Formats: sequence, structure tokens, C-alpha cells
Amino acid sequence: MKAKFSGHDTFPLRYGWLYKAVNHLNSGGKLQTSKEEETQQAIIKLGVGKNMVNAIRYWAESAGLLNSKRTQSSIEFFTSYNGNYLFNDEKGKDPFLEHIGSIWLVHFWLCFNEEEMTSYRYFFNIFNGEYFEKQVLLAHMTGDIAKLTSSDSALNDSTIQKDIDTFLNSYSKKHSVKTAGEEQFNSPLTELSLIQESGKNYYLSALNSKSDLPIEIFVYAVLKFIQKESKLSNVAKVNFNSLLLDPFSPGRIFRLSELGLGEKLDEAQVFSNGNISWIDSMGLRQISVAPSYLNQEQSVLDSYYKGLEND
Repeated sequence: MKAKFSGHDTFPLRYGWLYKAVNHLNSGGKLQTSKEEETQQAIIKLGVGKNMVNAIRYWAESAGLLNSKRTQSSIEFFTSYNGNYLFNDEKGKDPFLEHIGSIWLVHFWLCFNEEEMTSYRYFFNIFNGEYFEKQVLLAHMTGDIAKLTSSDSALNDSTIQKDIDTFLNSYSKKHSVKTAGEEQFNSPLTELSLIQESGKNYYLSALNSKSDLPIEIFVYAVLKFIQKESKLSNVAKVNFNSLLLDPFSPGRIFRLSELGLGEKLDEAQVFSNGNISWIDSMGLRQISVAPSYLNQEQSVLDSYYKGLEND
């Protein structure tokens, strides 16, 4: 993996930024900052400073909402299918992240990435601690970076520390009382309660059932993970422990406990009319997906948003 511990200028993700990135590009705007004229246009249209333009582009690109094409003189960005699917001003399913399932989906998109290593991808795919100190997370990361990334030059602790701070500020709620208008500066990812601040530089990230994780988003993640695994084995099957513990698995990314994953699989079996099935007997725990269902992840997402329309 390529190391990517900068680019956000230490700004956590904020409400409205992903919507702004997608629709700014769709309206003919640019998110590059190498050309001063384009930078000034982005500053005016997005209503933020230059560093925040960088941060908006970083988070949108990291969530897979943007694609890029390199030219001789610059990199040009344009919106991806996922970006338009969720955030398009005219036809997006949830442009303003009003539904918790959309935030879970953005979280999954941020972490389901094998190409670039960030602090949040390290935490949700590699790190095993539930109750941890920030400095302990830093020590684990710096010790593992050489094995996990293809970086030619050593990254200094300060760069990684800033990335960890940005990650924690994006995911953990503060204890302070919220003032009027402050919610616009909060990260939508804090709504998932995946990380709680439990004291100065100490954090808790419990493994549990995640009762507010919609079954459709879970099934989508299962299908994406098994698609990735089946490229290697050509079989739409995976064992329980892989779905619970492997990097990029739903168990890892959603911080599910063993019991919680079993409960979600039971629910997924009913939701999918048996197209996802699993057995748990005599020490064998295996999940299977019907071949005709393996590539239905988009229709699964559609069913979530269609259900919201009918409520």
C-alpha cells in the first residue's frame, strides 16, 4: 500500500463537504490548487479557505467519490459513480447525509481501500485494541508502516501524529457542550459512535452488535468483501473468522463482535431470501453467497433508499 498520511491539512471531515465536492465538479468547477485562478474560483464557490479546498478534495477522493486523470500539466478530478449515487444534487440518494445508513456507507467507502494506507484504514483494518491511548496507536502504526506500505522514505512521527489526530477528531465526539451552530463543524462520522473519548488521550472503540447499522449496508459490505476474496479463489464462500477479522472485512470495518457478526448474518440470510447463507455446526462456520446474488450490491443499496421513501 502507498502511505498517505497527509492531504487533509489536519481538517476532519465536515458535514456538507462531500456534497460540495461532488456538485462543484458537476457544475464545471475545479478542485486543483496548482492554478491560482482555479483555486480562487473554488474558494469563492465553496465558501471556504484554500486549505479547506484541499481538505474537501482529500476527503471526497479518499471516500471514492472522485476519480482523477493525470495530464501533462496537472491532475483533473471528476465525480465517480458512488459520488453521484449518493451526493448528486438532482438525483443523489442522500446528498446531505440525513440517514445513518449513508454515514455507515461513507465510512465503509473510506476504509475499504487496499491502495493507500491512512490512520483510519490502519485502525479499522489492522489495529486490535478496544481501549487505547493515542501514543500506543502511534507506536503500533510506526512499527507496522514499513511492513504495510511501499513508501521509499521514512515518515516522521509528527506527520503520522497529525494524521492520527485528524482521524480521531473525525470519528470521536468531544465531551464539551455543543454551542449553537457548532454542529456544522462536526464530522458526520461521529454519529456512528465507533470511537469515544474516555479521558485525555484515551479512547474506547468497543466491539458489539452495531444495532443502528442497517442490514442493507452490512450486506453491501459482505458482497464487496467476498467479491474481493473470490478474485483469488473464484468461489463465493468465506469462513466466519475471515469475515470477522480479515483486513477490509465487515467485521473489522464495522467493529463487530463475534456475537454481533452472527446476529447480522442471521438477519442477512432473511433479508437476502437465503442468497446469503451460513452454517455454524461442529466447528465449521462458513458463509456462502449464491452466484446470481454476488454482484447485486447496487440493488441492495437501492433497496435501502427505496425503503426510506416508503417509510
